[in-house]
Amino acid sequence: MGLVHGPRTANPFWLIAETLSLLLGVACLVYVGVHYVDGVLARRAALGRFAELRALETGTATPELTLWSPQRIAAWQRTLTLPREEPLAVLRIPRIGLDVPVLKGTSDTTLDRGIGHIEDTAMPGTIGNSGLAGHRDGFFRGLKDVNVGDAIELQTLRETQTYRIERAWIVNPDDVSVLDPTPGQSITLVTCYPFYFVGSAPQRYIVRAVRDGVSGP
Repeated sequence: MGLVHGPRTANPFWLIAETLSLLLGVACLVYVGVHYVDGVLARRAALGRFAELRALETGTATPELTLWSPQRIAAWQRTLTLPREEPLAVLRIPRIGLDVPVLKGTSDTTLDRGIGHIEDTAMPGTIGNSGLAGHRDGFFRGLKDVNVGDAIELQTLRETQTYRIERAWIVNPDDVSVLDPTPGQSITLVTCYPFYFVGSAPQRYIVRAVRDGVSGP
């Protein structure tokens, strides 16, 4: 009579080794997959930020120059050869077709290439009164045509905010109360006045806008 062979019993060591190998393989796949997804998301985020920075940096490629003085057009054109400056925001007033970068400070060069954030006022997009200055014969020439209730858009890297023009008025150059802090979010646009005055303009034209849904002072 021959020997009867029963089913072979698997070696526990090899079972454990096979299980561990399988688990290790799955873990490696998960690790690679997670890092691939993270890489894709990181690249997308970087591309999105790059697009935002480019939008903020350039504002509009060619501003509407129809109302500008020849001297101001020439001054703006000279700034095109200068190194680019990363702006604080972009200001848009759809009614007058304005799309302009907001730059730090109010130097002559700054106001030739965009509009300037007035020192010691709230940063654009934050709580308080953000003072922004521009030339009456350049980017801010169109302010003569704005009306109460017109929308102003302020784009920062964080968000795009909408403001509404609350009032416009004329003051003397030494009246700095227009830049006083406000309890809510507001923008105060400042330019020289009269708009077509020849020489050093004697007054200032002020436009105050408040964040949509926020009552101004």
